[in-house]
Amino acid sequence: MQRDIKFAGFGGQGIMMMGKILAHAAMEEGLEVAWVPSYGPEMRGGTAYCTVVMGDRPIGSPIIKNPMHLVAMNGPSLEKFIPSVRKGGVVFVNSSLINFGADRDDVDEFRVPVVKLAQELGNVRTGNIVALSAFVARSKLVPIETLKECIREAFSRKPKLIPVNMQAVDLGVQTADS
Repeated sequence: MQRDIKFAGFGGQGIMMMGKILAHAAMEEGLEVAWVPSYGPEMRGGTAYCTVVMGDRPIGSPIIKNPMHLVAMNGPSLEKFIPSVRKGGVVFVNSSLINFGADRDDVDEFRVPVVKLAQELGNVRTGNIVALSAFVARSKLVPIETLKECIREAFSRKPKLIPVNMQAVDLGVQTADS
């Protein structure tokens, strides 16, 4: 079965990294995967989004008009992409930056104060890992242990950052059931 996810937010929030890590984890699980990035005119502060498509069969096209799931890290992204999310999908909302909801009762929306939680860890840049982990725990797209291994690998060139990112994973997983 094919699953598709849109990650969206401002440049600098780690949107592309979230998509890459999830795509890597899906590959580790033996799934077919496509990752398609898209940047706004500015790298930092401009819009950024990516799509991850994963499935147990070859992927016909990585271009998805109606994703099953959405990870919205800022308000403009939620406003822009929520109408296109398919019924029954998971919608992650970064409540630190978004003070409104998806206003849909046909999706599983959950809100997590990503910035606040990352600040509690002492590194605001771990917010994307908190968000990714919460989303994966809620959607159950890949096992958390596989996700953790891919995060360790993503930070292998900066080993000092691995422990705080593992804490971010645990914190994200804890929020998935709330």
